[in-house]
Amino acid sequence: MQETDPNYVPSLDHSEAAEADTAPSLSTHALRRLLYLAFVILAVMLLILLPPYISVNRYQRRIATSIGDSLGRPVHLDKVSLNLLPLPGFTLENFVVDEDPAFGSEPVIRANSVRATLRLSSLWSRRVEFSTISFTEPSVNLVHTAVGKWNLESILLHAAHISAAPTAQRKAGPAPRFPYIEATGARLNLKLDREKSPISLTEADFALWLPDPQQWHLRLSARPARTDTDVSDTGTLELEGTLGRAASLDQVPISLRAEWRNAPLGGASRLLLGRDAGIRGEMVLTANAQGTVSNSNVQARLRLTDTRRADFVPAQPMDIDLQCLGSATADFHSFQDLRCSWPPAGSSDAPIVALTGSLPDLRNPKSADLQIGTPGLPAATLLEWLRVASARVPADISAAGALTGNLSYAPASPGTLPWRGELLLTNTSLINPHAGPTSLVSGDVALRSTTTPAPKTPQTKHHKPTPPTADGFQLEPVSLALGGKDPATLEGHLDAAGCTFHLTGMASTARLMALATALPQLGDGLAEVLPTNRAAGPYRIDLTATRPWGQPQIWTDTSPRPPALHPHR
Repeated sequence: MQETDPNYVPSLDHSEAAEADTAPSLSTHALRRLLYLAFVILAVMLLILLPPYISVNRYQRRIATSIGDSLGRPVHLDKVSLNLLPLPGFTLENFVVDEDPAFGSEPVIRANSVRATLRLSSLWSRRVEFSTISFTEPSVNLVHTAVGKWNLESILLHAAHISAAPTAQRKAGPAPRFPYIEATGARLNLKLDREKSPISLTEADFALWLPDPQQWHLRLSARPARTDTDVSDTGTLELEGTLGRAASLDQVPISLRAEWRNAPLGGASRLLLGRDAGIRGEMVLTANAQGTVSNSNVQARLRLTDTRRADFVPAQPMDIDLQCLGSATADFHSFQDLRCSWPPAGSSDAPIVALTGSLPDLRNPKSADLQIGTPGLPAATLLEWLRVASARVPADISAAGALTGNLSYAPASPGTLPWRGELLLTNTSLINPHAGPTSLVSGDVALRSTTTPAPKTPQTKHHKPTPPTADGFQLEPVSLALGGKDPATLEGHLDAAGCTFHLTGMASTARLMALATALPQLGDGLAEVLPTNRAAGPYRIDLTATRPWGQPQIWTDTSPRPPALHPHR
């Protein structure tokens, strides 16, 4: 057995000794990660702490001049602040774009705050580019003059002459990239010459960018408003499309689509007319324009649902679906070759109304030249429309027949009707079951315009004869079965002042009142003039009704009276 030396010390391997003498340390990879983390923390702290101490106000004039040169209008700023988070950029306070003096003195654009975000890739180049320019609650004035000019025309044309690369282009090129311009909570005011219109757009969200070097894309969503009324619910207006580059505004290529939706008819009438027109229902109006600003093809569609008067709810409200095609000229101030149809062309429903014509001056609706026709509107549909217009038409009244005809509208002199033409209701039937199964109307009903002959003047080389003027419509004699052996006759006249009707023949009280109930507008005041000292009839009548527009109707007994007998003196 080997003895153990008390002074024996075991020998260590060389590598083990080296490890025992070396202090613990971090790996190179871990150390590098810690350094990166420290740099990130330092950078974030600098981004947070440094901007308040960095003054860029000395660049305020340079920034305002640069933006003004790009707009072609003087620009003013009150203050410029540097922002480094979330992306580097500037905040411009009290941003104002001056107006062209030809359109007034009020600024064209005013915004309390505008944020311009820098493109990171441009920080390493000599040319600084902005990726986004955001306006917060700006106020924009759109001015339209009596000669048809817009105040934004010069800004658009100025921008069209500046070369720009698409907004989404990733790498910088010879031309600067066009920024994405947006606005939230904007207000767009419309001024006619130097007078501000009560109609404006509020709560507007706007976006403009350049998808192609030759084309801008715009998007707008806003709520129409009117300052001189308290109307609140007017629906939503949306506009989207493209604008191209051109040497002048009238040559700018456009492709636009607009929609005015969820608009109650009561609110829409107060917006457009400044008063409640007394109609209810919902409206959706869409429009498309393709071409140029001076000449484009336009397609519009108007849909009204549950249309009725405000003072009562009919059993069946009216629905209207009208489509119009045409050409817009003179910067959308004139519309030519209008073609409208209800229902739209290609619909499976039977045609109701067709309209053609032109509107030479949108600012003067009375300049329109229109033709309206119907190929065969059922009389039952006319009766339903009458029930929508009046709560006094009983539900059990029935009608038959078909309405055909054409009416034209043309500018007219004061005191004359601008309408002329004729309407014919054939195979007419109007039954009030309370007066028996016999129709109150027999035969056809015709309404034709009448003219006043022009005064005779000698025709010379410099003086052409004056054409006759329309002075109203004549209701041709209509046969009425009012209880007599022979039919009674109704005829009348309508003009710019009002209407008159003449009712003659044999009639009974019951059939007369049945007619008055079936057509309450005709029967207003009829009961007061019927004789009370006669039997139920039939008896001979000769009655005349007069109604100035907007006033009550008055019936009078115009029967010939025997001459009064004078006692012998």
